[in-house]
Amino acid sequence: MTHDVLNQATDKVKKLRRSRNDRMVAGVCGGVSELIGVDAAILRILLVAATLFGVGAGAVLYLAMWILVPEKEVDQAH
Repeated sequence: MTHDVLNQATDKVKKLRRSRNDRMVAGVCGGVSELIGVDAAILRILLVAATLFGVGAGAVLYLAMWILVPEKEVDQAH
């Protein structure tokens, strides 16, 4: 019974994945926007601001996420 509860809980957990559909470069902002429910354009603007005012911190963060976050799997049903 404990195993069933654990499987149900992990099925409901959202996972950060780079988007295949909502992407401008690598899909990082699109993936984060799907996870937190914010428009990807807003995240892109915030990322550019972080890059300009944070002396490149936004670009470093984006590059790290591009490398570390896996891309969303292809849906085989469609």
